[in-house]
Amino acid sequence: MIKKSVVLMLVLTSITSQPTIAYNAKSQFVEVEIRSLDALMTLFKKHNYTSNDWKNGVREVPRLTFEGVSERWKETSSEIPVKQKKQVFFRLMAPLVLISNENILAERQTVKSAPLSSKALLVIAKKYRLFNNTPLTLTENQRQQLLQQVDIMPPSLALAQAAEESGWATSRFTEEGNAFFGQWDFSGKGMIPKQQRKELGNYGLARFDSPLDSVEGYMLNINTTSAYKKLRVLRAKLRQENKAITGLELAGTLDKYSERGQAYIDGLRSMIRYNKLEDVDEAYLSKTILIKLVSAKK
Repeated sequence: MIKKSVVLMLVLTSITSQPTIAYNAKSQFVEVEIRSLDALMTLFKKHNYTSNDWKNGVREVPRLTFEGVSERWKETSSEIPVKQKKQVFFRLMAPLVLISNENILAERQTVKSAPLSSKALLVIAKKYRLFNNTPLTLTENQRQQLLQQVDIMPPSLALAQAAEESGWATSRFTEEGNAFFGQWDFSGKGMIPKQQRKELGNYGLARFDSPLDSVEGYMLNINTTSAYKKLRVLRAKLRQENKAITGLELAGTLDKYSERGQAYIDGLRSMIRYNKLEDVDEAYLSKTILIKLVSAKK
């Protein structure tokens, strides 16, 4: 039995079960203080974002973001039933994945339609590291190459990797730097592992300002790094053939994401199947105002 005083993720401290809401009209979002697990579940229910809704075919996901993972999540997550802990993790991360994909699709539309010399297109090309020196215009071939890069990640795969790489948001790096995907950082500013492998150089784990930044960083990494070119090629092929871009399909290209190789791929596919994450590939964001979950004020 979970004690009422056990507060969940990213947000918790008090035993109050009702969320506190503050509207911000200028920024078009609403801040919600979640003080308990019950309050979080109440919020999910209010937005038809529960297991029952999902079983009944509801695929609408509220626009939710959150500040980060609290120290108490690691301390108390063992007291939460595994099934419920997984549900909370996936329900909090899914909106971030969908928001990131929404932003990518907006960029993709610009890549498709903007003039080759437009500033907007050149900015996107630079972001996706299409070139080293900024040209005055792109070629049509470069536009097509950029379209191969500027594309979504299947939510099922992103969620499975987030769970795997962050230990269900219990890793030290997730708590300290919102690192949900285990991305390396060779700039000297990363979070240093306790047992750093000297043969790999002076590396750390990349830190991010927020969980949403971590998701966006992960997608940019997948869409720009040469190690994941196989994923981008397969994804483009699926688009060309008008086939669904699924996590189960693209997972097979991630043999270089982990030293575990095929075992890592098998693990991701197993997680997707066991947790029925394929359904999330069909999900879409609601058109409601953005909800920011914030730490309860003392």
